[in-house]
Amino acid sequence: MVASASALPVAFPLSRVVVRRDAGRGAYEDALGRAGFDRIAGVDEAGRGACAGPLVVAAAILPPGRAGRIDGLADSKALTALARRRVYDRVTAVAVACAVIVIPAAEIDAFGLHVANVAGMRRALAALRPGPQYALTDGFPVPGLGVPTTAVWKGDAVVACVAAASVLAKVTRDRLMVAVDERFPQYAFARHKGYVTAEHQEALRRHGPCAEHRVSYANVRRACEFREETCGVSGFGNSAIGSDVRWCPSGANNGVGAPGSPGRNTVGDDPNECGVGAVSVEDDSERGSQAPRAEDRNERGVEQ
Repeated sequence: MVASASALPVAFPLSRVVVRRDAGRGAYEDALGRAGFDRIAGVDEAGRGACAGPLVVAAAILPPGRAGRIDGLADSKALTALARRRVYDRVTAVAVACAVIVIPAAEIDAFGLHVANVAGMRRALAALRPGPQYALTDGFPVPGLGVPTTAVWKGDAVVACVAAASVLAKVTRDRLMVAVDERFPQYAFARHKGYVTAEHQEALRRHGPCAEHRVSYANVRRACEFREETCGVSGFGNSAIGSDVRWCPSGANNGVGAPGSPGRNTVGDDPNECGVGAVSVEDDSERGSQAPRAEDRNERGVEQ
């Protein structure tokens, strides 16, 4: 992988950094560390393949060397729910910095999945304190991050800081969907987390969409139209996840005393503290690109 000369800090000369994919998790960070980068952030998201609930984007910087080796750390999709929660606690305890962005369904409908995802990644990285010197993203490149960056195929499976971000995003989103289930129990969100399972599809057919469904998605739109035709019912209730949900995980050295669960303006009196919150779209040229990645198609209908 090669970073452009214009993107590199003046102190770091341009050089080629070679990483063997079979060198183990943490090899990318080690190689970049040898090139002079101390703070390397991983970015990942959870909820791309769901048709209900928020998209959650997380960023994490782990300590270099042995201090950043976290027992049990792996791609969140490869871990059980219990194992994810344990790793989540370990990540937030040792991370140099971490941040989470919660993007509600209405924002995804308004701007498109990919636009919301990219903007969320930018916001998550901007929220890190201290800020990163290099960023590793999962799967696709993200322009406009302000630091040199590399997109790593299957990054959540081979890069430690990306796997850490994956766990932060997944555990956060699962907790949010359990809370949403309390408000809309007829959909069983606590079980399928908003992904397209047979149970979820049947609930959509019987009850129509709720405020947490992404109405720009074809299956949700069909359920909405069916509901209007058969019952004369249209519209949605108030979303349980507002557009200004913002927080940072507790335990990391972010300089804020955020609680361990998401909430509205929970990190202090200043609603912009920690720099995280609802997504803001910066590049309209990316609007409308909602083609799912292969990972998204594989995870639909699977509780992860």
